[in-house]
Amino acid sequence: MSDQVAHTDMGGESSGYEARFLEAYDEYNDALFRHAKLRISNHERAIDLVHDTYTKVWAYVRQGYEIKTFRPFLYKVLNNLIIDEYRKKKNQSLDALLEQEGIDEGSFEELSESSVEALAATLDGRKAFDLLDELPDTYREVIILRFVDGLGPKEMAELIEEKENVISVRIHRALKILRQKIEAADELATEKRKAAARKKKATK
Repeated sequence: MSDQVAHTDMGGESSGYEARFLEAYDEYNDALFRHAKLRISNHERAIDLVHDTYTKVWAYVRQGYEIKTFRPFLYKVLNNLIIDEYRKKKNQSLDALLEQEGIDEGSFEELSESSVEALAATLDGRKAFDLLDELPDTYREVIILRFVDGLGPKEMAELIEEKENVISVRIHRALKILRQKIEAADELATEKRKAAARKKKATK
């Protein structure tokens, strides 16, 4: 059982737990939907996954489990549903996917929180956001959790069930990939503008 959940005899406290659940729904529903939509790029399916998340969590509450902190537990349940979604699509486990990517779990100075934040600051946020769909899901996941949902590496490690250093590696690599894609897109746009200018000049 997760350390975020404890079984208890609800007794007369049932209404109190239900009230906390409803508060959690109001507070986190929009953020969970935004997270799901960014992860799977499907509006209707994102709605379904968030609905399923709250349905599962409500079932825990009704069975007498006290959820100590709703936010991480909700993200945990949603994340598991998203993983199942990808497994259905790709017919392979995320473990196999990670083996293919060869995630490095070494320790590097460049993976410090301040270095990662500095690297993120060099990116055009809007351009990076538009390129998220081009990232592998394991990279897109950590970028969304870190820079959209505002979770720290420790929270992310608990959510994804990976070491903090693995999370840092993924964030760093994802940011580098985004920067490369942004630079390539900028170069292409510049070349197109130059070509258009040359064509316009030639027709005069």
